[in-house]
Amino acid sequence: MYKKIDSADIAYLKSFIPEGRIFVHDEISDDYGHDELGGIEVKPDVLINVLSTEEVSKIMKYAHDNEIPVVARGSGTDLVGAAVALEGGIMICTQQMNHILELDENNLTITVEPGVLLMELQAYVEERDFFYPPDPGEKSATIGGNISTNAGGMRAVKYGVTRDFVRGLTVVMPNGDIEHFGGKVVKNSSGYDLKDLIIGSEGTLCIITEAILKLLPKPSESVSMLLPFKTLDKAIEVVPEIIKSKASLTAIEFMSLSTIKYAEDFLGKKFPDTNYEAYILLTFDGNSANEIEAEYNKVADMCIELGAIDGYFVDTDERKKSVWNTRGALLEAIKASTDLMDECDVVVPKDKVAKFIKYTNEVSKEVGLRIPSFGHAGDGNLHLYLCRDGLPQEEFEKRLNKGFDLLYAKAIEYHGMVSGEHGIGYAKKDYLKNQLGNHQIELMRGIKKVFDPKNILNPGKVI
Repeated sequence: MYKKIDSADIAYLKSFIPEGRIFVHDEISDDYGHDELGGIEVKPDVLINVLSTEEVSKIMKYAHDNEIPVVARGSGTDLVGAAVALEGGIMICTQQMNHILELDENNLTITVEPGVLLMELQAYVEERDFFYPPDPGEKSATIGGNISTNAGGMRAVKYGVTRDFVRGLTVVMPNGDIEHFGGKVVKNSSGYDLKDLIIGSEGTLCIITEAILKLLPKPSESVSMLLPFKTLDKAIEVVPEIIKSKASLTAIEFMSLSTIKYAEDFLGKKFPDTNYEAYILLTFDGNSANEIEAEYNKVADMCIELGAIDGYFVDTDERKKSVWNTRGALLEAIKASTDLMDECDVVVPKDKVAKFIKYTNEVSKEVGLRIPSFGHAGDGNLHLYLCRDGLPQEEFEKRLNKGFDLLYAKAIEYHGMVSGEHGIGYAKKDYLKNQLGNHQIELMRGIKKVFDPKNILNPGKVI
């Protein structure tokens, strides 16, 4: 049992956290009781906006000594309840730790605090002709959150995921100790890689307070192409052929017309083309126009031979804004189209994407739920949203659970995984256990116990 926060605890925390950065009980906004998706509503007893590693350390030492649960939170954009304080206690918000600390042009690294927003980081480095490739759809997420979930995004097909760009981390352990993992070095064979263990751990092992990130030179040219298809099946079936073409693509995204229309309604703006049932969006980048011209011509010709109606270059500023604003708004647009939804964030081998999307349509009919989808076809990460659409809550949960059971079982059958980039949090724990089995879950629990023997840091998540 955890210690219940009392007046003495609050008095101690207020002794070094000034008014305006600490809130208790009813002073805490309801927004801090849920994540972006909703469905779980639990507020912390104390909310603290921290400014430094030292403050986090002092809070964690007190919480550890008094067995008070602690949850770290950034922007709260996760979708699985990972940043919800299930046991109450203290919530440490890192949004105000939002400084870019160093741009090291000699080592091609940038050092940031965890509250820096992804869109801020990308804009900062691109203004200086550098490039930070991880590009999940939610640009208002914090870097700390991206690292905690090992976020991927649209450019993962070429560049990889967040883990591939984290060189070093400064963290606060559950007992308040400050540790540094990794650094600016490119190679490291010095024992177990504890840094990589922390990436994707969803705040259950320690709290990230600083990150050294790898940068690349900014590509001088980038071209996107929109390919319409008469049916979603035809569009998805082309994806394995695109991959087999060995073209160096940065992104391969798929969108259905119905999902695009949700985004049009949500944004109040028109997509460049809405005459067909499905679209594939491709991106190429490189250091010269000649370098990528041959690539996109080859892929465009092949796709048209395989059923694409045409290939539209997303070249004008107006068209770029229209296409990418639509793609970026798909989650919020689907959310706005219903009264409640839950997400199935699976990843399957790339050659199983077409089959899985077709199966999703079968599940939609079988359970009687609308399941709009979009995803990163180039790396097999699919985002499926099961919508309530006015059903009574009890009936929705019954259909939802059946739908999840079917979808996750099929992902496992296809040698996929139950989460591609949004993590496990609270909501997907049972599905992770079903996939990994007791032995692997016990290994994870053993790791958790070594890092956090009192289980005070983000309890109830992942395992």
